[in-house]
Amino acid sequence: MMDICKNTAKIALSQASVLISGESGTGKELIARAIHYNSRRAKGPFIKVNCAALPESLLESELFGHEKGAFTGAQTLRQGLFERANEGTLLLDEIGEMPLVLQAKLLRILQEREFERIGGHQTIKVDIRIIGATNRDLQAMVKEGTFREDLFYRLNVIHLILPPLRDRREDISLLANHFLQKFSSENQRDIIDIDPMAMSLLTAWSWPEIFESFPTLLNAPS
Repeated sequence: MMDICKNTAKIALSQASVLISGESGTGKELIARAIHYNSRRAKGPFIKVNCAALPESLLESELFGHEKGAFTGAQTLRQGLFERANEGTLLLDEIGEMPLVLQAKLLRILQEREFERIGGHQTIKVDIRIIGATNRDLQAMVKEGTFREDLFYRLNVIHLILPPLRDRREDISLLANHFLQKFSSENQRDIIDIDPMAMSLLTAWSWPEIFESFPTLLNAPS
C-alpha cells in the first residue's frame, strides 16, 4: 500500500483522468477519495455513481440531468451528477457496465468539457475530474466491441492497478476500518473498532477471487 499511497499523492497533483482497476473490495473508492482530497479540488464535491446499479435510461438522467418535461415524469428541471460535481471529482464505479450510447456521451465530456441535459438545448460547461473504477478487463472489452477504444484511452491517462487482498494482507486492517466507518456512517450506528479476533480471521482469510466484496463480509450479521 505504501507504493500505492506514494502514487496517489503524485496523481493528486495532476488533473488527468484516472482509471483504477482491481477486484471488488480492494479499495478502489478509497484510493479515488484520497486522490480527490489531496488535490486542488479537495474543497469541491466528490460524487460517486455505480454504473451497474441503474438501467440505461435512469443512468443517463442521473449523469446528465434533464429539463422539465423532457419525458413522462420529468416534472421539474434536475441537475445531473456531471453538473453537481463541477469543480470536483466524479467517480464512475463499474464503468465497464456503462452502455455504449452513454460511453459516447461521456467521451464528449472528457474531450470538450460540455454537455446538454436530456431534453435541453443549452450547452453546459463543466470543470470536473473523472475517475473510472472497474473490476473488468477493459482492454478485452475493447477487443470485444463492448467498450469504446477512444474512451478507454481518454480514461487510461493514468492507470492504477490494485492487487487483490490476498497479495497485500498488510492492508486488510486499513480497509476493514475504512469500510466499518462507512457502514457506521451510512447506518447511523456508533461502531468504534473491530474485535481483535474478527480482525485475525479477516487477516487469515484466503480471499479467493470468487469472493465478491470486502464490505459484504463486514456487513454480514453475526
